[in-house]
Amino acid sequence: MTLTATHLLALLPLILVCAAAITVMLGIAWRRRHGATVALTVAGLLVGLVALLVLWSRPPVAVPLLVIDGLALLAGATILGASLVCVALAYGYLERYPGPREEFYLLLLCAAAGGLVLATSHHLATLFIGLELLSMPLYGMLAYAFTERRSLEAGIKYFLLSAAASAFLLFGMALIYAQTGRLDLAAVSAVFGERPATWGLAGIGLLLVGLGFKLSIVPFHLWTPDVYDGAPGPAATFLASVSKVAVFVVLLRLVLGTPGFQQEGLRGLLAALALAGMLVGNLLALRQANLKRLLGYSSIAHFGYLLVVLVVGEGLALETSGVYLVTYVVATLAAFGAITLLSSPYGGGDVTALYHYRGLFWRRPWLTAVLTLSLLSLAGIPFTAGFIGKFYVLALGVEAGRWWLVGGILVGSVIGLYYYLRAMVALYLVEPGLRRHDAPSDWAGRAGGLVVLGLAVLIVLLGVYPGPLIEWVAGVEVAAAG
Repeated sequence: MTLTATHLLALLPLILVCAAAITVMLGIAWRRRHGATVALTVAGLLVGLVALLVLWSRPPVAVPLLVIDGLALLAGATILGASLVCVALAYGYLERYPGPREEFYLLLLCAAAGGLVLATSHHLATLFIGLELLSMPLYGMLAYAFTERRSLEAGIKYFLLSAAASAFLLFGMALIYAQTGRLDLAAVSAVFGERPATWGLAGIGLLLVGLGFKLSIVPFHLWTPDVYDGAPGPAATFLASVSKVAVFVVLLRLVLGTPGFQQEGLRGLLAALALAGMLVGNLLALRQANLKRLLGYSSIAHFGYLLVVLVVGEGLALETSGVYLVTYVVATLAAFGAITLLSSPYGGGDVTALYHYRGLFWRRPWLTAVLTLSLLSLAGIPFTAGFIGKFYVLALGVEAGRWWLVGGILVGSVIGLYYYLRAMVALYLVEPGLRRHDAPSDWAGRAGGLVVLGLAVLIVLLGVYPGPLIEWVAGVEVAAAG
């Protein structure tokens, strides 16, 4: 296939983000300036986002090994928007960091480019390249505060376990190629022939194991709370939002775009994983006294809810996944943003213990309101963005008649409500004698503070008036494999 102007236009967001990464790298080599590096990073992400939105009304374009369709554009917009939030948070977080600061933004741009490749991937080769381009910068981002033992531990844990997941992924691809002689996504469908071979099915199983690790799907979830807890605030924010969205879109494209995944046996397996994620994630979060670990277990439960989309695989499945991903990302960015703003002025690790948040309302009422809204949204309370996503998943399960999954969603939501409320109550308690952890007095006037306040407003707007989001997501289409 010859690249044309149409192909280059479709690839323009990815090209612009990669160009921004190269520009930032050259700028660091020439002269270190934190503010200039941040400005270049923001400019690159913004221009890429604008280019991506321009493509929204255009028909899908198939580029060699990639496809730019509605699903890719929706995921790309979410990835670039979340990356911009992470940059704003990192600017304040790293302002007093004694070591080199500029490389963090270079790593973030490279990881964002990897997320865009994943979102547009239509071939197992680009799937692996995108996944590694996303994961490798994350190793450095998670261990960026390497003088802190927990940050270094988080980076090493993610590196070792991610490498193991990549090995599963590669071996699965090798088995699929051995049976079909192809690496496009249609090759996965070819495995489910009239007489499916054992090795081909084993390859698909290993593929799901590798992607399941990245999404913290039970039983591949044990790394999540440790890595969330030890990672610097902006890096944890990126991992919890951009990384999860990019990998889930790959899995969504794989399942919805290949008819073989609609077999009842495989649906049953996905249903069991979904139910396990809902219950295990919420039950393990019950006794957490660490806010980051609580959010880590919460993310396990949320992607258990999202697996219902893959189980059903028809009707409103695609629309449900889009709405849920957007609402989940907005709430997660707000929650981690509040934690990052509280953590940035102090030495040592991030402020994560729940008792550090006691009485925060009486010192920083607006920041407390942001954190409260984000937790209410994650719990799925009405008039917040999270309620819309949870309602869509419930409606999808009811429409498909998956009653035991509907029961799992309801039970998991009730359990989740308890620990979210427990965390919120701590914000309004007053207990003398505790060491105070506060954001700077002018936090609302800084870039990170303004972004976090905007996210809080968005949580309420999407909860009260979700029409524009639903209309936007309803136009999403996924290209068929082949």
